[in-house]
Amino acid sequence: MLALVLVTSPVVAQNEWPTRGWQSTTPPKVGLDARVLAAFDADIGDGKYGFIDSMLVIRHGKIAYERYYGHDYDTIYDQESKTPGPLVVNDPSGPYNYFNAWWHPYYRKGTLHTMQSVTKSVVSAVIGIAAGRNEFPALDTPVLSFFNEDEVANVDERKRSMTLRHLLTMSTGLDWDEDVPYADPTNTFAIMARSPDWVKFTFDQPMAKSPGEAYQYNSGATLILGHVFRLATGFDLEEYAVQHLFVPLGIEDYVWKRTPFGLVDTQEGLFVSSRDIAKIAYLYLKNGQWAGQQIVPEAWVKASIEPSMGVVDDRSIEYGYKWWLYHYNYGGEERVAFAGTGFGNQRPIVLPELGMVLVFTGWNILPNRPSLSAQVAIERILEAVKDP
Repeated sequence: MLALVLVTSPVVAQNEWPTRGWQSTTPPKVGLDARVLAAFDADIGDGKYGFIDSMLVIRHGKIAYERYYGHDYDTIYDQESKTPGPLVVNDPSGPYNYFNAWWHPYYRKGTLHTMQSVTKSVVSAVIGIAAGRNEFPALDTPVLSFFNEDEVANVDERKRSMTLRHLLTMSTGLDWDEDVPYADPTNTFAIMARSPDWVKFTFDQPMAKSPGEAYQYNSGATLILGHVFRLATGFDLEEYAVQHLFVPLGIEDYVWKRTPFGLVDTQEGLFVSSRDIAKIAYLYLKNGQWAGQQIVPEAWVKASIEPSMGVVDDRSIEYGYKWWLYHYNYGGEERVAFAGTGFGNQRPIVLPELGMVLVFTGWNILPNRPSLSAQVAIERILEAVKDP
């Protein structure tokens, strides 16, 4: 059943920083065509893009359009939730059964939505904060220096040359295949998920290429960063995130899952609301500054949204420090959006030149079903822009 919620609350005088909550406006007041947004909304509601849970359009620091769509996930994924497989990990009643509606997409059927791999982008921000405070090692530090080499499998000169920068940019060189659907038991993530120590599993993999040679998506790489973060800073990454990122932005309500070994799940574990993940995207739109305070160093933000690796051959999609870069055309010019991307259609997207933050959440987790790509989402929103 479709639930429509249009933001029509009165505009409250406040500055551009939504620490205590987002200010609302109407699409025309920020140069957007309400009819075009409504048409996109209707297509989502009709299921054109599968199971989308929310759409949030923010421009010039104000919410211009907001929708939430209700889906009965207990019924939708009922059979899958009871069937062992790559997406039903360990106990089917636990938080790594991706079909279990008690855990996904909303935490305990509440208001906090899984961010999946958008978590990686948040982790990058936390690492940037720590680096700016001189509490995180230089990015060219060898990864192996944070392990006992005698306890690591498949060590060779290529593994010895892997650095923290390679973990950040998905260019580790490890033998890893996360390109097949997650429902495929040959997906390396699916194999990792059944091991007790996900960090060890990842770093024990043999090398397929030299680090930095090629982009290869690897969720385990971000788990290794969480391990390094704890050793280097002496803090659990979740605790550090709360103190230095969530509190300044006014993010009070969240859940962060743990791996079976107890480490904070830095690759997919965060649950927050659409409005709160929009705050982190908005922070990056503002070059890491929030209410007069530099939360994430500006140099880190810029490095994060600069291309480090090409994802596709024509480089229309590139990768920075855990942020995705999407090239698009507007007004006859090529521009670049940056975004977090998570399994199931979690997408905070920033269009910098247009002063826009978009958030989409969903739960499209089976292959060969309708879904909403970042490129299509950008195209549909651009159709509504009347005032650049």
